[in-house]
Amino acid sequence: MGDDHRGGPGRSATVVSGSVGGPPIQESYRLRRDAELRLGEDGALTLRQTRFQLTLEQPGMGRRALLLRLAADWVNDVEVGRLISGLEGENRVLPAQLLLRRLLAHSWLERRVQVDDRPLLDLVPTGLGRGSLPETRLHTPGVRYRLSRFATLQHERGMLVAASPLSTLVVGCADAALGAVLAAAVPGVGPDAVARTLGVPLDVAGRVLDELATARVLVTDAEFEAECDEAPLAYWSPEELRLHHRSRAGRHALPVGGTYRMRERFAPQPLRRPYDGSRAVELPLPDLAPIAKADPSFSQVVADRRSVRDHDDAAPLPLDRLAEFLYRSQHTTAVGEAGGQEVGHRPYPGGGGVYELEIYPLVARCAGLDPGLYHYDPVGHRLEPVAAWGAAADRLLAYARASGALPRPPQTVLVVTARVQRLMWKYEGMSYAMILKDAGVLTQQMYLVATAMGLAPCALGAGDSQAFAELSGLDPLVEPSVADFLLGSCRATGPDAARSRP
Repeated sequence: MGDDHRGGPGRSATVVSGSVGGPPIQESYRLRRDAELRLGEDGALTLRQTRFQLTLEQPGMGRRALLLRLAADWVNDVEVGRLISGLEGENRVLPAQLLLRRLLAHSWLERRVQVDDRPLLDLVPTGLGRGSLPETRLHTPGVRYRLSRFATLQHERGMLVAASPLSTLVVGCADAALGAVLAAAVPGVGPDAVARTLGVPLDVAGRVLDELATARVLVTDAEFEAECDEAPLAYWSPEELRLHHRSRAGRHALPVGGTYRMRERFAPQPLRRPYDGSRAVELPLPDLAPIAKADPSFSQVVADRRSVRDHDDAAPLPLDRLAEFLYRSQHTTAVGEAGGQEVGHRPYPGGGGVYELEIYPLVARCAGLDPGLYHYDPVGHRLEPVAAWGAAADRLLAYARASGALPRPPQTVLVVTARVQRLMWKYEGMSYAMILKDAGVLTQQMYLVATAMGLAPCALGAGDSQAFAELSGLDPLVEPSVADFLLGSCRATGPDAARSRP
């Protein structure tokens, strides 16, 4: 580990004097909350954080005591000196301070900026390792600072927390008045306004601005305009950048992947969605052997895949063809268990075999099937009635027609939902991103099956999730709709004229 530069050259991490006659600015440190300190049988101390660890094989009495204090509470430089000198003498204070700086430089510690006994803000690193801290950004006198377009404010750890996906530092508002500073920064603030709002001297206000600018929570007017109007940031919405940042490892050390984070809190949901209805439509099983012989080659199916936006209402999709399509797209077999959770196998790959996606056909015209909303049971291969046709069905169908640019209403809208609790029970930090990936894979599977069967497929970029929630009665926080797919019969003559690449 190298020397600490607090995210960049310039400022040291020692006590900094305030204005003449004013209180001094102090820093305190503690072990980051997502890390733990373990004592080995051989006396070694190990810091662990998800997939990272740092081992000190022979830390010595003073450094051992320092690490234990850092794991328990906030510690400042003065207290470090007293602790080490009391145990090992003053000549061992410097090695302990070097260890402290190196832990800071590698993001193992959180920092707290305070004035006397008044904490102002906490700086919480999200990365780990040398170079994981952002470069220090010092405020420029006379320049106004604004709340970044990408900054988020949320309640966490009993305080307001501000963060930006453009930085690897999160700011905790240890003093509630800092929230007022962030609110005032929407139009813009300078050191004077920060000083008045916090009731602190100008140099303290400048330090607060430095920390908020380093965390990219506050940006200059010019930087804000670049966020809104210049490439590449202007292309990103805050929501999309946060989702991308959180679901990918590398720039942060937050948990990502199969952590089974809900294993100790909730029982996993079953693979097969529970159904309490009294009547279901049993579907005919397709005979895949003759189907495989009659199907065009895979290469031909891939080459012929198109979005078909016109359905043959004179000969609507029959029930047996819908049944074959659903079976070949999503039939679930090989139900088993992995990590204490039921898993299965479908014709398309899904994260961990969890298979959180469900298909709800909204049937407007299907020979042999009443109009309405159904759920496809991929284990039992049947349709479970969910709701009769109503006003919400009209809205959902109308939106699907407009979104797909169809000349007439589609025969069937396949609404894809996600049982998010199944996936979120196991995966952390990437669950929704994985749902979208799984939905894309399922969409491709439905395209290929429909093309092989000579049907008219068309994926939609968006659907009316509120209309679906009203019609289905499903809680959108439990099972939201995440994708939509139109399906119908092709016209017997000239289908190529109705085909287009999406």
